[in-house]
Amino acid sequence: MTSPSELLPLRPASPSRRTALAWASAACLGGLVGPLSAAPAAAPAGEPIRLALIEGLSGPFANAGEAVARNLQWAVERVNARGGVKLPGGARPLALVRMDSKGSTEEALGLLRSAADQRISVVMQGNSSATAAALIDALGKHNQREPERRIVFLNYSAVEPSLTNEKCSPWHFRFDAHADMRLNALTDVLQGDRSIQRVYLIGQDYSFGQQVLRSSREMLAAKRPDLKIVGEELHPIGRVKDFLPYANKIKASGAQAVITGNWGNDLTFLVKAARDVGFEGKFYTFYGNALGVPGALGDAGVGRVLAVAEWHPNAGNRASEALVAAFHQRFPDPREDYLHVRMQVMVEMAAQAMERSRSTEAAAVARALSGASYDGRGLGGLGAGTMRAADHQFQQPMYVSLMQRAGSEGVKFDVEGSGYGFRTVRYLEAQQAAMPHRCSMPPLP
Repeated sequence: MTSPSELLPLRPASPSRRTALAWASAACLGGLVGPLSAAPAAAPAGEPIRLALIEGLSGPFANAGEAVARNLQWAVERVNARGGVKLPGGARPLALVRMDSKGSTEEALGLLRSAADQRISVVMQGNSSATAAALIDALGKHNQREPERRIVFLNYSAVEPSLTNEKCSPWHFRFDAHADMRLNALTDVLQGDRSIQRVYLIGQDYSFGQQVLRSSREMLAAKRPDLKIVGEELHPIGRVKDFLPYANKIKASGAQAVITGNWGNDLTFLVKAARDVGFEGKFYTFYGNALGVPGALGDAGVGRVLAVAEWHPNAGNRASEALVAAFHQRFPDPREDYLHVRMQVMVEMAAQAMERSRSTEAAAVARALSGASYDGRGLGGLGAGTMRAADHQFQQPMYVSLMQRAGSEGVKFDVEGSGYGFRTVRYLEAQQAAMPHRCSMPPLP
């Protein structure tokens, strides 16, 4: 069971900090909240609407889990700062319930049962596609068996494509671009870099990592048939502490670029090892713009590390800059500098779905989310996004960005106090980033 203390904010704010947070949140949300001159809304007094975060908050990927928890906690605080979720019985605050899966799928399934026992109708998870697949399957069975305790699953980063294709579910909603969408954007950039003739593929040995390597081969064959794949490697997920043998193989292969979907410490340790052996090629990554990677590479990463995401701090508009400033005010420690707009959007859209459906019941929320659009131009300049009803894959813009020194052109903000940030090298509108689906969506009961 979850203890009452786990319902508290990660780092309680003082009254002055809470006031500043409410004002900063209003500034970031622009027209969605009201003008900055308006006073913060009164705190909602109703029973909290609990959102369960099932994630590895300890273990080998604890840093990634805690980074997600900070984003979601801030999103919850911002909804509450404007008055909470407005329902027929009165406004109710959101409350984040932290559930530590320790990076284990079996633990996650146990926590799903705990959430059901507590009658929590919304669960969130993302830092493992294998875990997400297990949760989708378990939820389908649970919701059919116990309709009075149904649960909807919000996914912020489990990006294995089958989750919104062959394994799609009316109870599952993905707010991150799936792996093939991300990889398609990355390989578009690589396609135009004719200086690269040899590439190395490396990934984590589970469904997501295997998919990235498989799709990399297919996309490179179609876009750059002249390019040679000089190495391909899958390694155990979360268990490798010394990546020097892998880095030496990459260097010895003569590769000029590496493509990897690695995340968390598996990415940080890999790029550190590559730096230590003197590898001078480029890294085409899904997550190279956070969790210690820029600081680990230092100058060796300038102009050589690319990342792909729905947003980044130097997206280049006033709304984006206001959002970054407000996040830094809430989490001033550079080690906690991990802001992702999709996690903010996910909580915002869930709150809006509850308000539209006038309910927190899972099926009602799912119906309101399916096909819903979100105008995020006031939220970090995200642009418009839509939860595609046919597969529950969120359609949104994407950025490919390149590591540079902070203060250089297009790089106002650095990452984690490292002195290095990212500038946009390719921007895709939502319709450009979209890909066909293979989902046959079952109807909601």
